[in-house]
Amino acid sequence: MLVSGWIWIPIVLAAAAAQTIRNAAQRSLVESVGTLPATFVRFVYGLPFAACALIALGASTAGPLPVPHPGFVAWVSLGAVAQLAATAFLISAMERRSFVVAVVYSKTEIVQIGLYSIVLLGEPLSIPAACAIALASMGVLLLSIKPVAETGSRRSSWFSPAAGLGLASGAGFALSAVGYRAATLALDHPLPWVAGVYALVWAQAIQTVLLGGYLAVRDRSGLIRVMVQWRVSTLAGLMGALASIGWFTAFALRSAVDVRIVGLVEVIFSYAVSRRCFAEPVTRREGLGVVLLVIGMVVISALR
Repeated sequence: MLVSGWIWIPIVLAAAAAQTIRNAAQRSLVESVGTLPATFVRFVYGLPFAACALIALGASTAGPLPVPHPGFVAWVSLGAVAQLAATAFLISAMERRSFVVAVVYSKTEIVQIGLYSIVLLGEPLSIPAACAIALASMGVLLLSIKPVAETGSRRSSWFSPAAGLGLASGAGFALSAVGYRAATLALDHPLPWVAGVYALVWAQAIQTVLLGGYLAVRDRSGLIRVMVQWRVSTLAGLMGALASIGWFTAFALRSAVDVRIVGLVEVIFSYAVSRRCFAEPVTRREGLGVVLLVIGMVVISALR
């Protein structure tokens, strides 16, 4: 019981590291295959690895695999669709801003969960929560300002399409976290890692069918380019599957908010990748924005 009480933390750290590698691999594919095909890579190349993990778990555990029911299917479908959209928004944001800035935008999911609770559920707003939201909002504002050199106008520099895409990504990931947490709990399986991998296979199958079907009709050339770039795509799929297995297992062990708080370590990993792999400088303004946003996210999450 002592081990199970903290084991979710190293699982989340490993998932964040794998997710950073997957994001970097998808980012490198955008120019050659396009945004939606690069998004598709995560699901179609990750599904075989997730399926193999489920088969291995089924063979190594004494009990039966979970049995799907309407409640589970509804929750996992919600999470799958929300994650699909969030991934597309994230990759689009990466096209417009640095790797680490786009990742930080996606992490606003934590702040957005807190805001949704206030606006939709009428929960009271404490002074610390108000300060945290103000800090996070200031951080988003600093990140959303595009450099004047890129816009040609100081006035237009305050309006960044990447900000909207990044915030939409955070909203999608927030919704998917809630959906996946509910899906794993709905299975009511005694082994959380089995429930996590089982839900992952369902989610990636849904995502592969939905986005794959769309690309088959609207962008067949993108599908072909994804197959040609199979080496990088396989890396993205493998890392994506490992990350998802970690996230799903952690969601089955701990609340989505707690998992996402520890998952903020991905910002540090992403900063290292942004500097070393993509040679993307981070300005002082962007650095301050990242710091303010992360502080706000941690505080508002701790208050939940």
